Amino acid sequence: MYAYTIQHPTGLKHLKPSEHPTPTPTGNQILVNWKATSLNYHDYLVATGVIPVEEGMIPMSDGAGVVVEIGPDVTNWKTGDQVMSLFFPNWHTGKATRAKTTAINGESHPGCAVQYQILPETAVTRMPKGYSFEQAATLPCAAVTAWRALMVEGSLQAGESILIEGTGGVSIFALQLAKAAGAEVFATTSNATKANRLKELGAAAVINYKEDERWGRTLFKMTGGVDHVLDVGGGSTFRQSVEAAKIGGHIYSFGILGSPTGEVLFTKLFFKQLRVTGIAVGSKEMQEEMIRALEVCQVFPLIDKVFEPSALADAFQYQETGQHFGKIVVRL
Repeated sequence: MYAYTIQHPTGLKHLKPSEHPTPTPTGNQILVNWKATSLNYHDYLVATGVIPVEEGMIPMSDGAGVVVEIGPDVTNWKTGDQVMSLFFPNWHTGKATRAKTTAINGESHPGCAVQYQILPETAVTRMPKGYSFEQAATLPCAAVTAWRALMVEGSLQAGESILIEGTGGVSIFALQLAKAAGAEVFATTSNATKANRLKELGAAAVINYKEDERWGRTLFKMTGGVDHVLDVGGGSTFRQSVEAAKIGGHIYSFGILGSPTGEVLFTKLFFKQLRVTGIAVGSKEMQEEMIRALEVCQVFPLIDKVFEPSALADAFQYQETGQHFGKIVVRL
């Protein structure tokens, strides 16, 4: 079988598949043939060495594939079952703890950029019915993050409003989930073509953040503030996210696309009575709840481009351009 592994020194030019022996499951283990993976910013940071990992680590947190062999003690799966990875393979239920979140797929735990992988039977969920492997591979990180923010932490209600920033995977999933729940969606982007696509997906208004540096204040004046803000940029966006939120609003911080550090005007937090919640994906239970909701609502991911198995580095280089709208997928 082949696998991608992180080599030292790191860099996309070193990200190439190599041959490895195919493992055999024992006990409660399953052997999964991964069919597709999708790119997240976390994966890019691992691939480029910004997040240091052990040499030989298999990258990529997201995967969708099929169970091809099971150990003698497996009870939850059979050969032929279609499954998805978990970002945190040990976080199954309840609140996050250090023990549950130490293992991170593609960082401290072997990821999905591999043809065949041995996993505990508890480290996967089923795929949504009617999904292709490429579609299912977009869900475990970005979609679960959006689901947890809006539905678990935010208890989103019909008629409420949300702000998404940019057109990456989490933002587009949040737009789709919010529209399915009957919420009003506002968005930011710097691209006129992307702005039109956001409106086609149901965004009530889109603000160009390069043309309007105080886009948060503009949105507050336009709407009186939004109920839920999904902050993707960290230091580069958080101050405007605070401006955009309504009194009593909720901000979900899950990205550092702009900067991992920044300034906060604390009086705005105080007098707007804001809640700020850090979001790092979610649990297996949340992923299973989201799968059921996607099936009922018939929500399918937007895939921008699909790359072939030998082109993982090319996919990351495309991600660097920022041209994508939705998810980038690589077949395995």
